[in-house]
Amino acid sequence: MGLFDSLFTYLDKSSAITIFVLSILSLYLFLVLWIFIYRYFSLKTLMIREEISLKKLYMGRSKTVEKNSLLHPFLAKVLVPNKAIFDVAIKSAVKSATSGLTGLSIIASTSPFIGLFGTVVAILETFAKLGHQSGGTSISVVAPAISEALVATAAGIAVATFAYTFHLILKRKAYELTVMLESQADLILSQKA
Repeated sequence: MGLFDSLFTYLDKSSAITIFVLSILSLYLFLVLWIFIYRYFSLKTLMIREEISLKKLYMGRSKTVEKNSLLHPFLAKVLVPNKAIFDVAIKSAVKSATSGLTGLSIIASTSPFIGLFGTVVAILETFAKLGHQSGGTSISVVAPAISEALVATAAGIAVATFAYTFHLILKRKAYELTVMLESQADLILSQKA
């Protein structure tokens, strides 16, 4: 019996609530992966650009940031660069770099509860079915039903683990981008002094 056969058998035996919970968790997992992949490669591209700009400043080949730097649009609006304009530029860049992190945080904190809800409902339904059966009930009847009910909790924890891990990775990348921007600002301001 293959993986898909087992999955279809499980879904066929599951209640509507369990299927609904697993559908929400599947959507959550899709969102987590999409946010992570999109934001990771966006941040990586920005960091490469800022790293090139920072290296040129360090080596003295440039007196200002590159045209594709996140700081450039702000510097182009002032005659003399100052700390205030750099603060505004960096805050704008941080806001952009950290978008999506709230979504990952929400998913990381809510998915275990959604999975637990699915498990509790499935266990309640199992006990209700067992209560209506005539005859004795043994552990060999209860154990498979409980183990099937725990799939929702396991799915919720798995989604939360990915969401939290990806949240921390993206948060670190955003921090590294901020440090590069601040370094460029400090270098330019030190040249003007």
